[in-house]
Amino acid sequence: MVLLGGVVFGVLLTIALANPDPGCASSLTTASGTRAKPGPYCSWDLIFEDNFNSLDFDTWEHENTLSGGGNWEFQWYQNNRSNSYCENGIFYIRPTLLADDTGEAFLSSGTLNIHGSEPANQCTSAMNFGCERTGTATNLINPIKSARVRTVNSFSFRYGTMEVRARMPTGDWLWPAVWLLPKRQVYGTWPASGEIDLLESRGNMDYRGSNGVHIGTEQFGSTLHFGPNPSLNGWETT
Repeated sequence: MVLLGGVVFGVLLTIALANPDPGCASSLTTASGTRAKPGPYCSWDLIFEDNFNSLDFDTWEHENTLSGGGNWEFQWYQNNRSNSYCENGIFYIRPTLLADDTGEAFLSSGTLNIHGSEPANQCTSAMNFGCERTGTATNLINPIKSARVRTVNSFSFRYGTMEVRARMPTGDWLWPAVWLLPKRQVYGTWPASGEIDLLESRGNMDYRGSNGVHIGTEQFGSTLHFGPNPSLNGWETT
């Protein structure tokens, strides 16, 4: 499953590895989902591509949750063209302020319930009070609206080479990410079934570690998450 989250802009996504030639070198790659081309595949066949000339809702499913990405982040992921849209072959994810819709007082006193009645509006993750929250003076309702999209039903693959072209944002508190997550928890819950973080970065223009090295916009990271349980996650070795 391919997942784009945080604030990402200009994404071209290709996965190479159908249309196999009878004389081709057979590939071990497999793929499934409504947007997966039928196999078997030849080595280096292109099996998935999106140039984002338009936003294909059959390919990219928007998450709708207040769960904060599993990290108690401050955003409400939702499906709204103010927060995600395509323009000139670029897919934009753009944060906006919830208070622009509700007023500032709502964040510390209101209740936000995102249990939708239609399939397209249903809450996608209840983790960390992800479907309903009530604001207090010390625990505000998520103040930012943003977007995270995934291909959990439309496309997943095993083995391949992936290419993403993306322009990272600048701005404090921004944390764009491109992840590969398991469609099924074959080996158990996170991180036992793995996670591949193709890209994560910070939007801070001036953010330095204790050694003085710039760790904001001048750096990005990739990592793997794996291990039998969170306490034995081996990501630091990658």
